[in-house]
Amino acid sequence: MVAASGQDPASRAECACMPPNHAPMKSFGSDNHAGAHADVIAALLQANTGHTPAYGQDPWTEQAQATLRRCFGDCDPYFVFNGTAANVLSLGALLARHESVLCSELSHLNVDECGAPERVLGCKLVPIAHHDGKLVVEDIEKQLVRGGDQHFAQPRVLSIAQPTELGTVYSLAELRELTAFAHARGLLVHMDGARLPNAVVSLDCTLQEIVQGIDVLSLGGTKNGLVFGEAVILLRKDAHEQLKYLRKQAMQLASKSRFIGAQFHALFSGDLWRKNAAHAVAMAKRLEQQVKDVVTVTRPVQANAVFAILPHPAMQRVREQFFFYVWDEHTNEVRWMTSFDTSEQDVDAFAAAIRAATGSV
Repeated sequence: MVAASGQDPASRAECACMPPNHAPMKSFGSDNHAGAHADVIAALLQANTGHTPAYGQDPWTEQAQATLRRCFGDCDPYFVFNGTAANVLSLGALLARHESVLCSELSHLNVDECGAPERVLGCKLVPIAHHDGKLVVEDIEKQLVRGGDQHFAQPRVLSIAQPTELGTVYSLAELRELTAFAHARGLLVHMDGARLPNAVVSLDCTLQEIVQGIDVLSLGGTKNGLVFGEAVILLRKDAHEQLKYLRKQAMQLASKSRFIGAQFHALFSGDLWRKNAAHAVAMAKRLEQQVKDVVTVTRPVQANAVFAILPHPAMQRVREQFFFYVWDEHTNEVRWMTSFDTSEQDVDAFAAAIRAATGSV
């Protein structure tokens, strides 16, 4: 099973890598493979009490919205079912059908949304070359041409992922440069924050600091310990009313919204989000330290992903014990991801398997 320059390959291919008897296999394939945190499950059980108004008019949703406002400042949070919806609706709140989105050629928007932004919004995505997953001003500026030309989709939104699809993290200075440039050129800025807590931990900053200058944020939950649910955080107030209707049209308005709200409150009301993220990042760095002398680590390890070159025979041997994805079949680059429930023992056993498979016991 191969995923060249992608995130999470299809489940059909994934199943093909599992043992014939479907015995449990520890996964370093994705933080999506982890279960939910016990505190989140407890919050769901506590919310499963009595009757309450539907469609977000319940105390749990309102409490979660208040919690996110404390975390991110003056904002309007909207809960949705999944990350694709969060990204698409974030963009939909900012642009018209004749406008375009500038994004990394590796971005989840461009590679892994099955054309959802184009299909649902009718907009154009403009992929831009990346530098270890990051965009730079010089490459963005090249796309800002033919303003006012009716034959040309007009650039309106700059979308960046934090962390990037390669596990790298924009510094606060890099974010400030990008957002200042974008706003000066009339662009709005969307941040794909599917793994945002990991970037906050990596930068040792606050949630408000990392979204300074951002107009709308797609905030992930499932990769950091939720069962389901993501959020669109509107930091640009004039898009508020539009998103309310767009979410309903996109079939993303949960009738029993309390079960999404309860999870987000459990994750962000205290420091659970930071603890989970800090552990995932620490486990990735532990893995890097244990294998960097026997494999070539291809990307800076700044979040919870380790990219490396692993020869195909060694790859096959390791996958008899542990599941992970091949990122690029042409170069044998693989992606190993850790999560909030990855233990030190898991990492040590995985590293030992890698060393054994490469003949470096």
